Amino acid sequence: MVGDGTRCVHAGRVGEVAGEALHAGPVLAAAYHLGPPDGDLPVDFYGRSANPTWRALEAAIGELDGGHTVLYPSGMAAVSALLRLLARPGAAVVLPADGYYLARALAAEELAPLGVEVREVPTPGPWPDSVFDGATLVLLETPSNPGLDVCDIAALAARAHAAGALLAVDNTTATPLGQRPLELGADVVVASDSKALSGHSDLILGHLSCADPELAGRLATTRNRGGAVPGPFETWLAHRGLGTLDLRLARQAANAAALATALREHPGALGVRWPGLADDPSFEVASRQMRRFGGVLSFELPSAAAVSRFLAASTLVASATSFGGLRSSADRRERWGDQVGPGFVRLSAGCEDTDDLTADVLKALDLALDPVLDPKLDPRTER
Repeated sequence: MVGDGTRCVHAGRVGEVAGEALHAGPVLAAAYHLGPPDGDLPVDFYGRSANPTWRALEAAIGELDGGHTVLYPSGMAAVSALLRLLARPGAAVVLPADGYYLARALAAEELAPLGVEVREVPTPGPWPDSVFDGATLVLLETPSNPGLDVCDIAALAARAHAAGALLAVDNTTATPLGQRPLELGADVVVASDSKALSGHSDLILGHLSCADPELAGRLATTRNRGGAVPGPFETWLAHRGLGTLDLRLARQAANAAALATALREHPGALGVRWPGLADDPSFEVASRQMRRFGGVLSFELPSAAAVSRFLAASTLVASATSFGGLRSSADRRERWGDQVGPGFVRLSAGCEDTDDLTADVLKALDLALDPVLDPKLDPRTER
């Protein structure tokens, strides 16, 4: 089998023709020529139903995920499509209590009033047998966002299947090069492709990859009926960016490792989390099921004000709520309703030179936590 870099560069690219571009441009048409009025419809007859640019990226992501892929205009559109297709009145769906807040809000505010029982379990568990009873879908997020906790996909997939439920894994943080949930027994992979998969912070896109082609076909049908279709230009951009995924992840993971190690030694950064740290609570499970530990880490500062000063002092880390891009970014997650402290920071390591990024972050921390600015925030006295 060829390596990750080769797979990323060539994924979904077939049928090259002499004299045409190596990576064909997006097909932006809404209408297509149907041919004779009494003939069979071609594959592409209307832009909401099918598009060759979608199919190319779906094939590419499907190769990386190891499944059958259906694209959506956002990660949230993918999550909602899955929940709405598989949720049943009188049955239950299981969601991560520490996962993406909008997925939990959708389930609580739209599915629960229809008679769907919504159960929430923290990613690390515990996972009692009663959690799975009567469930049609168990959705994991591992590593969780933003806490970076990890759960055992293979073990939970076996338990979900024994109870008659499907198991889906939000793989946004890990990416298909960092983790392949379908190989571990999951039925569906969910991802926001706005993040590391496309990697340039310039588009919104999402996907579902299914082990079962019949389930993928049902999702494609409901996508057409519901109209939640991706834009061809965004799809083309994502496919173009996919070719450098292996290179980008390698630098981002190296930067995350360097930052996590340095932050552990800084007196002002508390609770540093990154699954690749040997003493991280997630390391044991992560090292078994993850191929790479990714570019996202987290830590805590004494207050929201300290986070603001840190972001203002950094010249390389942007204040942004998305992650996985070329440029490093950070976000104070409590502002979005995540169950974390006011000084909790999720940092997405970008592709800057490692020494430059580490020096910038440490300098910004020193400035943000300078007791001259605010003696109450001096971590040396708080400890």
